[in-house]
Amino acid sequence: MPELKNWYSSKTIWGAVVAMIASALHFTGVDIATADRGEIVDAIVNIAGALGGLLAVYGRVTATSVIKPKT
Repeated sequence: MPELKNWYSSKTIWGAVVAMIASALHFTGVDIATADRGEIVDAIVNIAGALGGLLAVYGRVTATSVIKPKT
């Protein structure tokens, strides 16, 4: 895998989290359909990506030092 990405951009990670939550909810009587799980994962990945972008912009705007290229 030559391409690197953040953990929160991984549909596999979020799919596993949603599957675990769905299993836990099933024990309490709440059932989430398999088709809905895919939509939930897509929504989580999109939200996480947006939050990551906002955090990056906030961090740069509030930074007190300049980014200097390595020489």
